[in-house]
This record gives sequence, C-alpha cells and structure tokens, in this order.
Amino acid sequence: MSERRDINRGFKQLRVWNDAIELYILTCSHLMDFPFELKKVSSNCIDACHSISRNIAEGHSRKSLKEYLNFCNLALASSGEYHSCFSSFRLAGQISETAYEKMDILHYKTENELIQLIKSLQVRQKDGTWENEFK
Repeated sequence: MSERRDINRGFKQLRVWNDAIELYILTCSHLMDFPFELKKVSSNCIDACHSISRNIAEGHSRKSLKEYLNFCNLALASSGEYHSCFSSFRLAGQISETAYEKMDILHYKTENELIQLIKSLQVRQKDGTWENEFK
C-alpha cells in the first residue's frame, strides 16, 4: 500500500500522534469485552482516548498556531479524562493490574510527549517562528 502524502497530513509524522493511535488500539483491546451494563462507560473511555489523536490531527490541520495550541490543550484534557477512566476501572476491579499497567505506561509516555509538543509550540509562538502558510 502506498502512503498518500500531502501537506495537511504532517501530523502523522508526530511521535505523539502515533503513540496516541497505539494507545487507542491498546485501550480497545482491553475494553471491547466489557459487559453490556458497562458499555457506556467503556465507550466513553475509548472515546476520550481516541480524542487525543483526533485533536492533535485537527489542530495541526488548522495551520494557525493559536488553534493548534488550543487543540493540543483539548487533547491534554482528553488525556486527563482518559486517565481518570482507566484508573477508576482498575480500582473497581473491572480491568486487571496487567491491563492497567500497559495502559498507564503508554498513556504516561503519550501524555508527556503531548506536553513537550505544547511547550515547543509555545516557544514558537513566543519567538514568532511559526508559519501559517502552505508551502
């Protein structure tokens, strides 16, 4: 399969976006078999996780640094929501310690990458090195 490339898909090169996708896949693998009574909460958790990569992509695609930062901050908020979800599942005995550890390790890595992206964008905002035009 050939990779389609254009200037609006640069987010796919970001390690944080790729790790957020990997986190979504991992989360789905652990939560898809939740019992019917818990489908809504598991679905909300999956959505919060998926929202991380979606907000990174949408912000990157806006081409405005102010909007990009806003969407990265929304992704960070989704990351917090996601952490609350899977932590509560662990405390309620709804996921195993092993599943929790796998999710927590990758979540921690992804969240810190996102924080670093936000910091780097804030530096570019401060020093004026962001270009809003397509090249």
